[in-house]
Amino acid sequence: MSSIQPVRGTHDLIGEDRRRFAHVVETARRIVSLYGFDEWSTPVFEDTRVFSRSLGDTSDVVSKEMYTFEDRGGESLTLRPEGTAAICRALVTNGLTQSLPQKVFYAGPMFRYERPQKGRYRQFHQIGAELLGAAEPLADAEVITMGRDVLRALGIEGETVLELNTLGDAASRDAWRSALVAYFSAHRADLSADSQARLERNPLRILDSKDEKDRALVANAPMIAQYLTPEALQFWDGLRRTLDLMGVRFRENPRIVRGLDYYGHTAFEFVTSRLGAQGTVLAGGRYDGLVAEMGGPKTPAIGWAGGIERLSMLLDAAPPEPRPVALVPMGDEAQAATITVLQALRGAGIRAETAYRGNMKRRMERANRMNATHAIVIGSDEIARGVVQAKDLDSGQQTEVPMEGIAAFLLAGTPERG
Repeated sequence: MSSIQPVRGTHDLIGEDRRRFAHVVETARRIVSLYGFDEWSTPVFEDTRVFSRSLGDTSDVVSKEMYTFEDRGGESLTLRPEGTAAICRALVTNGLTQSLPQKVFYAGPMFRYERPQKGRYRQFHQIGAELLGAAEPLADAEVITMGRDVLRALGIEGETVLELNTLGDAASRDAWRSALVAYFSAHRADLSADSQARLERNPLRILDSKDEKDRALVANAPMIAQYLTPEALQFWDGLRRTLDLMGVRFRENPRIVRGLDYYGHTAFEFVTSRLGAQGTVLAGGRYDGLVAEMGGPKTPAIGWAGGIERLSMLLDAAPPEPRPVALVPMGDEAQAATITVLQALRGAGIRAETAYRGNMKRRMERANRMNATHAIVIGSDEIARGVVQAKDLDSGQQTEVPMEGIAAFLLAGTPERG
């Protein structure tokens, strides 16, 4: 029997990969907390309607990429392809629409059936933030600035460019939609089969097409700036003005529409040239109608999501593995004392390990292999005198330390070394 391999489009997170992954999540969690965001966790599968109704049945996610299945009770369930719809469902079902605004952060796996490539998997992971219940341009600017601050804290802000667009209000999009229908209808024969179907149902989806023929037509398609209502233009001006006040640099890109049907007004992407075609690392926008789709009241909202795998790839280096302390018992009679010291060190927040077998030479060799800062040697003589021998494995210096004071000695006298 051949060895069992990971399912195509999935990957294991081990060693440096896992440290990069954890660093992205922990950094984002720290930054969003400064903005008053609390973390929520939702199930990895939901009633299929949570996504099919909210994302739009003409989107690629719904029409081609969702992992949908019928459970043994006959219900249609879907592994979540993104986090925003699930957060909005949770807002409604937990009765929180009367306690707005809600500031939400999440992190976890998402699932889409698409062609695996660099930085893109079928099970992938995202961090995300949603501000629910705020309709002002200041809310959009703050959420975008918070995304910028996450990238800055990761040390990769300089690797990205913020691209910004407006999708206007409903009246603006209706006028724009009519213009797009007229334009693409005149070029129907040149459209891909998918875009011909989108033309009948949602022509904005054509602007998101990856087909080369479609992209050539999109380059000359009408832009929404021509159709903005005075109210939509006021919102757009307010957002740009506030971002300027916050010191956030951006580049206007009128072709950003986002891939899901629930967006309006603000759309943005932080993009990089370091990951080839998969250049978007953090993106989002405003979605004022999504909570109502979940059965709640009309609720303004703005948010973003970032791919953890892609963000991890931009890090210059993984955070270093914390260096442990190695306990080295000399003889069987030292084992009990070693266990006592081992637990005392762990209780003080010090990473401590001991080999399960081997003589002193082999235990010391293992201490060096694990890159320990110190070897704590305990023998019968040390037990009789209530001390341990703490050997600094970098300098070679050995110090006799009272057994009860070893944790304080390590914490006070040895600055962390990578």
